[in-house]
Amino acid sequence: MKKKIVTALLVLSIPCAQAQWFDWQTPSAPRVAEGRVDVAAPAPKTADGRPDMSGVWVPTDASGSLFDSSKIQPWALAVMAEHEKNFYTNDPRFHCMPSGPGAYPAGNSTGGFRRLVQHNDFIAVLNPDMTYRQVYMDGRPLEAEPLLPTWMGYATGHWDGDVLVIESNGYNDQTWLTREGLPHTDQLRITERYTREDFGHITLDVTYEDPGTFTEPVQARISLINQPDNGMLETICNESVTGQQHYSGEISQAESEVVRVPLATLEKYVGTYKGAWLGRPISVVVSVEDGELQLSRTPRYSDTGGNTDTADYRLVAQSETAFDCTCGLGFVFTLGADGRASEVSEVHVSGAWPFKRSD
Repeated sequence: MKKKIVTALLVLSIPCAQAQWFDWQTPSAPRVAEGRVDVAAPAPKTADGRPDMSGVWVPTDASGSLFDSSKIQPWALAVMAEHEKNFYTNDPRFHCMPSGPGAYPAGNSTGGFRRLVQHNDFIAVLNPDMTYRQVYMDGRPLEAEPLLPTWMGYATGHWDGDVLVIESNGYNDQTWLTREGLPHTDQLRITERYTREDFGHITLDVTYEDPGTFTEPVQARISLINQPDNGMLETICNESVTGQQHYSGEISQAESEVVRVPLATLEKYVGTYKGAWLGRPISVVVSVEDGELQLSRTPRYSDTGGNTDTADYRLVAQSETAFDCTCGLGFVFTLGADGRASEVSEVHVSGAWPFKRSD
């Protein structure tokens, strides 16, 4: 049951091979002597002297009060808890629906790639799932109460000095704000402030106003990095007639099949393990609490942001060595000659990624 869920989710969430012209380098990108892109070069300007935000961008980190549960109303926290129980299978992306504002802080593995195309009167934001945003820069006001809510919202923009300001509203309530299933209502209004620091970096400050979801306006600061030698391949999920049949199951089903592992065995797994996944160094710390294994992963598995780089999860035993994680992955321990676990494998659709014991 669980393996099917993990496979289905990850197949839809890893647009790793972005480029079609694999050996093509963007001619206009500044470069150092070795040929690498000079990300610290000055930001390009348009003919009228404005910073040019055009390019392919992906978030690398996000933090702020958006991720503070004390700012979220109880009903929304309850919805998030339900999403965690069913392994986040109701994420609109996994049902071939637009992510809407959920894409703003999302990293590469959760659909956050986007191309900005800048014109004096209009800015377009193109997403790999074939959705787009239209940002009008022609001075028109944002409607106070749009008649027809949409998945991507309505947006107008203006310049505040060298900062691009985008205001949007008119969102329906069918999307999430984060990968962890943070919902919102149709009262949502968003203000984005884009500051291009240099050729390779944009700082995006976002304010979310939604009195139906939050106790007060909340913010997120998102770091975007330029991908000048990269492109986007379309990510289409609704071509399969069988893919969505695997969207079933809850953590309670894994718990109902739980294997009771002796405490002495669990203690053999306690320790720190290090390895890599998708080129990123990963560290996991395994501990025992109230007779169950707990796991802390650094960085957190979700790359849609948070105020800490570490996230804590529960491991539910399916055998003496194999465990389901509330993060949506599997973990399998391997014992060494000394009787302790020598490594733990983090199981993705791409296979088992081994993390070696380091303590």
